[in-house]
Amino acid sequence: MTANPAIQRPLVSRRSGALTGTMRVPGDKSISHRALMFGALSLGETRIDGLLEGEDVLRTADALRALGAEIERLGHGAWRTVGRGVGGLAEPSQVLDMGNSGTAARLLMGLLSTHPFTSFMTGDASLTKRPMARVTTPLERMGASFVLRSKGRLPAAILGTNQPVPIEYRLPVASAQVKSAILLAGLNTPGRTTVIEAEPTRDHSERMLRHFGVEVVTEQLSDGALAVSLTGEAELRARDLVVPSDPSSAGFPTVAALIRPGSEVRLPGISVNPRRSGLYETLTEMGGDLTFSNEREEGGEPVADLLVRASFLKGVEVPPERAPSMIDEYPILCIAAACAEGPTIMRGVGELRVKESDRLAMMADGLTACGVKVEAGEDWMVVHGTGRPPRGGAAVPTAMDHRIAMSFLVLGLASDEPVRVDDGSFIDTSFPGFVDLMNGLGAAIGEG
Repeated sequence: MTANPAIQRPLVSRRSGALTGTMRVPGDKSISHRALMFGALSLGETRIDGLLEGEDVLRTADALRALGAEIERLGHGAWRTVGRGVGGLAEPSQVLDMGNSGTAARLLMGLLSTHPFTSFMTGDASLTKRPMARVTTPLERMGASFVLRSKGRLPAAILGTNQPVPIEYRLPVASAQVKSAILLAGLNTPGRTTVIEAEPTRDHSERMLRHFGVEVVTEQLSDGALAVSLTGEAELRARDLVVPSDPSSAGFPTVAALIRPGSEVRLPGISVNPRRSGLYETLTEMGGDLTFSNEREEGGEPVADLLVRASFLKGVEVPPERAPSMIDEYPILCIAAACAEGPTIMRGVGELRVKESDRLAMMADGLTACGVKVEAGEDWMVVHGTGRPPRGGAAVPTAMDHRIAMSFLVLGLASDEPVRVDDGSFIDTSFPGFVDLMNGLGAAIGEG
């Protein structure tokens, strides 16, 4: 399932009728990565249902096999792991190629940093441009060493330590990936490891660690920050789990249904983790008709079924403190904003500039080419909607970014003229079957 960067897949999206039906969105990517990693660290057999089988997660599975874990696919979305215990991973004989996955790369750096061997990590052309120093800086304080290219980029040599030191680390920038990397390193470190975050970030690692029997303590400090701590040399007990559907991926059919008149789409089993709910909160403020029902808990994560009906949207101001709960969803929010009435103001989104691409620049340029008025700065963007779908008609470059590609394909379902993206081959990294599933609802996406 590895994408060949030399083979592009141009796609085109045309105005569709109403979207109707039920779509089961693939499993949450963030949770899928962690399910495999914690399964590899646990004692015993863990069975996972609903695992996302996109390329990013398959890279994680391959890397963990190279580190000695037993990982087996049993059927569609059904996987089995037999772990080696905390501190039990083996030195890999091959370079760990993480493809396009920044999450896998950063979390594995944490995992490997407190194992006493040397490993090597690389990625594709997109991943090797992304910053890794924000992860290696705290891990070096724990005793690990890293050799990276200029500006802290992959490929990297990771020299794990045999005498790890617990740390208390305050995140300079909100990042669930950095927090999780430190906690993963802390599992194999004697003493108490603490991460302090000024703004709450995704807490999938904390929830899953508790699911596997590790005590994780979260405390609010006097300045309002959160301190997340665990005591190392813990033992993870194998536990079965179900991966909920990815709320980031669900954002694409959600926005598509909102902007196509007459649409009514059901999305069962979506994660409704409150630290991932920013997009849905914002769309509701814009006037979106979203109904959550059958709320329940699976594997420590809150889950619900979502019903989306077409709505007339209005522009809003998104507060900067909401950014950590929806950082991956700003591209698709921009599409909703382009079809809304009035300006949608997004602040505190500088992190978008160091994702798979410079997503602020990519969205601003693509929307402008489609006839939308956009203003953008270093960490803010304003999309000026007119209350009707934009002109479209552009050929949009994707820079190997799956979310950019899917966002503009959604825009093409509503715009006056078709929207083309230069390459949709990377969509499967996070949303396998996206085109077929969308077309099953009534979308008009095809080879272009």
